[in-house]
This record gives sequence, C-alpha cells and structure tokens, in this order.
Amino acid sequence: MTSAVNRWVGVGRSADKESYTAGSSAATNALRGRDASLMIVFASDDYDLEELLRGINDVSGDRPLIGCSTAGEIATDGPDDSSVVVTALGGEGFSVTTAAARGASKDLRLSGSSVARSLEIDPLEQPHQVLMLLTDGLAGDQQEIMRGIYEVTGASVPLVGGCAGDDLDMKQTHQFHGREVMTDAVVAAGLGSAAPLGIGVHHGWRAVGEPMIVTKSEGNKVYSLDNRPALDVYLERLEAPPEVHEDPAAFTRFAMTHPLGLRRRSDEPQVRFIGEADLEERALICIAEVPRSGMVWLMEGDADSVLEATDAACRDALVGIDRPLGFVAFDCIARRGVLGDEGIKSEVKRIAAHADGAPVAGFYTYGEIARTKGITGFHNQTLVVLAIG
Repeated sequence: MTSAVNRWVGVGRSADKESYTAGSSAATNALRGRDASLMIVFASDDYDLEELLRGINDVSGDRPLIGCSTAGEIATDGPDDSSVVVTALGGEGFSVTTAAARGASKDLRLSGSSVARSLEIDPLEQPHQVLMLLTDGLAGDQQEIMRGIYEVTGASVPLVGGCAGDDLDMKQTHQFHGREVMTDAVVAAGLGSAAPLGIGVHHGWRAVGEPMIVTKSEGNKVYSLDNRPALDVYLERLEAPPEVHEDPAAFTRFAMTHPLGLRRRSDEPQVRFIGEADLEERALICIAEVPRSGMVWLMEGDADSVLEATDAACRDALVGIDRPLGFVAFDCIARRGVLGDEGIKSEVKRIAAHADGAPVAGFYTYGEIARTKGITGFHNQTLVVLAIG
C-alpha cells in the first residue's frame, strides 16, 4: 500500500479455496478499513464467482466494482493461477463511473458506444482520465468495441484494459459489474484523477520468414494465405507437431507462442493472437480483425525480447510520473507461454521494481487494450501497464 496526499491504491490477494472467504480476505487487505472509489477484481474461474463477489462487496460496502475472470493473476508478490486479486482506489482526487453492456457479441461496436455513453466522462471534472475496459475476448473482433467507443469519445480519452480469460479453455469468460457475474459482456470504469495516469504498451515479438498475403478473410477469421488454406500454410511454415493438426487444445497451446504480425506504418508490427483453428474450413480464428489483402508474417519471441518489452512498457507508463501510487498490468497469456513459470516470476519482479514500492495488480489476458491517440487500441500478445500517479 502507498499513499500520496489523500489519494491511495491498495492491493489484496487471497488463494483461499472457499470463494466467499477468498473475496472478503482480498478485499480486506486492499481496503485496510478505508472507503474506496473503485474496486477492480481479477479472479480465477475456479471460484464460485457470485460468492466471491458477495465476499468482496460485503467488505467494501458495495463500492463501484468492475472485474473479470483470468488466465492467471498478478500481484506484487508474483503470479498465480488459482487466486483473486483485488485493487482498491480511493481518497480525494479520484472520480469514478462504471457501466456494463451485455450481449456484446450481437453488436460489438454498439456495446462499445453504449458503455462510453453510460460513463458520461466529464473532461472538466479531473485533469487526467482513462477509460478502463474489461471485455469478453471470445465474443468476436474486439477492435469493433474500440470503434464504438471512438464514435462517442473521439480520441480525447485514453483507453486501457484487457480481455477476460478462462485458463485457456477458450470456452467462456466472465465479467463482473457490482455484484453481477456476466459473460459475453463489456464492463468499464471511467477513472478521473487529479494526478497523471500513464500507459505503456510493448510486445517484444519480431517478424520471421517471408511475408504472406491475406487472400481471404472475414473479420477475425482468416481463410486463405497466398491463395492456400490459411491453417495449412500456418502449420507447414512452422513444421507443427502432429497433435497440433488434429487436437484443438494442442493447437491453441501451440498458437499461443506463434502469432501473426500485421504490417503497419510504425516499425513494430501489430500482433494478432490466434485463438483457435477451424479444422473443417482450414481457417485461423484470431481475437481481432485481420484485413483482407493485408501483409502478414509469422512472429517469434524469446525470454530476452519479452522481458525487454516489459521494461519498455513500464518506462513508458511512468513518463510524467515521479512516483506511482500503483501499477495495473494487463499481460497476454502468450507472453507467459514464452517465459515459462520461472520467467513470469522474473517479469513480475521487474514490474514491481519499476513500481518502486507501490502495489502491483493485474492478470493474464486474451488480448490487451491501450490507446493514447487515434481510433485503434486493441493489441494481442502484448504487455499493457497503467501507472497511477
């Protein structure tokens, strides 16, 4: 826990097996008897999530709350797989509104515009603002949510957040709003602050081999590369082991560390997480749009490049902030696949070192959100860090 003036950030974690107890314990540790402006919850799907939220809300007094299920949780003391991490923000100098949009997959752009309108962010209330989004990455092209938000806010409000996880089952993720557990939803918090809020985003992947042309795609589904079935090209290029060709779970684990890179104007390609394969149509299904006629590469990374990106994201988040009150990290599950169990411990230690004694919270995601300008803001296989000044 750290404090500056009357503003504070607290983080609590519990790995208790009983859901209500885990929630109440983590919330108690985050709050330390104080009233929060916002509660942010990242929790394993192993819990009875309704009971977990009941425990948190009973302690917080039903303060505004958003959160989601994860593919692993992050706190100052390291990563975990079967815990709940609660972040509490409070004191003078924070203003908060929250919103939720259900049935997001029916119209992702409408879901984005709906939560943006509901938040009613007033740029005059606090000089520094961010819109935090927690979404269902399995609901379709997440960039459509960004477009919907842009229609309402333009580029005036920075975005940060991530897609909920379900421990790589890729079946159903959950989003939290107040005491409600949802799926196929977008939850959001408009956070205003009297002091700066910094965002850093880097991935650490590099393009390898010859580029390919996307000859057929629809939204986030890639049907052909270089006029051949996309899945066949992908598996051949990577010399994938036999089980990856037939077992959907094995494919997801393999693809986690072999993303696609899209050409963009900057020197760093934009990464697309391949969540699953359509074995009948021989197609690749990504978490976000892959435009037809675009150029793509296979991407690779190693522990060194991924950790270099960790340091870069933290440094960028701290620009203009002398000493943070806390960090919130949105770290792609694919980066975890590269680093391994020992590597992710090292990564969290690096994040904590940049936080300089301030508490750290976060989770492993199915996609990351970071926009400081422009219309785009959805990322894959990336680390996004929010520094609260």
